Amino acid sequence: MASAASAEHVGATPALRRLYVIRFVFAVAWAVLLLVSGSDLNLAAKLLLFLYPAFDVVAAVVDARSARTDGPVKGLYANIAVSSLAAVGVAVASASGVADVLRVWGAWAVVSGLVQLLVGVARRPMGGQWAMIVSGGISVLAGATFIRSASQDDPSLTTLAGYATLGGIFFLVSALRLSRSPRRG
Repeated sequence: MASAASAEHVGATPALRRLYVIRFVFAVAWAVLLLVSGSDLNLAAKLLLFLYPAFDVVAAVVDARSARTDGPVKGLYANIAVSSLAAVGVAVASASGVADVLRVWGAWAVVSGLVQLLVGVARRPMGGQWAMIVSGGISVLAGATFIRSASQDDPSLTTLAGYATLGGIFFLVSALRLSRSPRRG
C-alpha cells in the first residue's frame, strides 16, 4: 500500500510543480501591479484585491482535481471555501476602506495559512512541502499583523505586496524541491 501511495505522489508531482510555478509568477506580477496602483483604494487596487483570493480559488480547484489522495483534497476544498469568502469579503470591505480590507485579508491569511500548513504536512511524502508548511505558518503570523495594522492611523495596502511576493517565493521553492526530492519534505 505504501508503494501505491508513493506512485500516486510521483504521478501528481509534475502537475503540482507547474501549478506552483504559475502561482509564483502570478503572486509576483500581482504584487508589482498592487505597488504600481498605489496605496489608495482606487478601482485598479479593488480589482487586484478581489483577484488574489479569486485566483487562489482557481488554483485550489486545479490542485484538487490533480490530487490523488484524500487528505490534501479535504484541505483544498476548505481552502476553496475560505478563499471564496475572502474574495467576496475583500470586495465588500473595499467599499469601507483600507482598514477593513486589511482586517478581511488578515482573517483570510490566518485561516488559509492554517489550511496550507495542514495540506503541506499531509503531502510531505511527495517532497518539497517544507516550504508550504513554513509559508502556511508565516501566513498565520502575517494575517495577525494585517489585522493589527488595520487599527493604525494610516494603514497601507503595500504590505500585502510583500506578503504575496514571499508566498510566491515559497511556491517557487516548493516547485524546485518537488523536482529534486520526491520523498523528502
